[in-house]
Amino acid sequence: MESKEYSFSIDAIFKNLPTFKEKGITVLTIDDVKFSSDKEGILKLIDAIKKYCPDLFLSILINPKIIDKSLVAALSEIYCSIEIELEGTEKNGTLLFDKKFYSAKANVLNDAGLVFGFNMAWGMQDGDTFKLFRDRLDFAVTLYPNHIDFDQLEKVPYEDPVPSGVYSSKDMDFSRGMAFACKVFYSQGRAVTWFNSVLKALKINATSFFADFEEFQQCNNCSFEVDFDVEKAGHKAIEKLQLLFLEQKFEEKNKSHLFAAVNDIVRINGAFSRCSFEGTEEELELSYNPEDLLSPYSLNIADFVENVAMESSAIRIFDTDEGPDFKFI
Repeated sequence: MESKEYSFSIDAIFKNLPTFKEKGITVLTIDDVKFSSDKEGILKLIDAIKKYCPDLFLSILINPKIIDKSLVAALSEIYCSIEIELEGTEKNGTLLFDKKFYSAKANVLNDAGLVFGFNMAWGMQDGDTFKLFRDRLDFAVTLYPNHIDFDQLEKVPYEDPVPSGVYSSKDMDFSRGMAFACKVFYSQGRAVTWFNSVLKALKINATSFFADFEEFQQCNNCSFEVDFDVEKAGHKAIEKLQLLFLEQKFEEKNKSHLFAAVNDIVRINGAFSRCSFEGTEEELELSYNPEDLLSPYSLNIADFVENVAMESSAIRIFDTDEGPDFKFI
């Protein structure tokens, strides 16, 4: 059956929420900038969702300034993903970026176990530079967002950045390629659980990693330039690209001895993700015990390999009422 999409104003959403279940609406996306700062309005929306359609998934743009423990507690009572604009403040031609502010907001969200993502841009604000864009992206990854989005990757962007003396057209192109690499590898690749561990093991920052992955994409016909359709490709295909690239990268860094663990970590987390989102069951053959791979020990890959014994195992990952689980086979 073909799914049907509806478009509502904020007022219409409140009026029509009682009919969402009847209409078969299971996902609601709100990206209204004005509403994103209306804490009381968002709290009322959450109450209405709980009352009329508790199984609804809400994706909502929220101004980080209003994020506090009371709002986070309310959001924790529904299925949702919080979208946050990650941007600086222009002052006298200089772009200032408050890392402490965003770190504090991300910590509140992560402590509550809420899903959130960042919306980013390059060259759109006065004073932006290629270096500042890379710094924002490197920083964003450290906060463990579920995804990082770039509106400028759309085929018909609402506005194109204008090259300047501090942000050349060549650097704009580098930024676009880096952003697309991030979209494929990190966001669509569902890498949030293990990406920072990989960076630490490779001793590389995120933007250098994405720049290298972009070169890999160009060599493998899956770059922005060839209109690679990441959504159509699917997560399983992206995971294969991730593993091919990671194997090359660990070999290049003379760390091939760590790749067996990396391979297991990526594959078991990927299978759990597909079980959760697509409802698939999978069988995996692993080099390490799955309980070790899913434990905090795996966050430091070098220490993991040094201290955890290899233990070949085969498991089946399946869905339960409490979420994905596994059993040995």
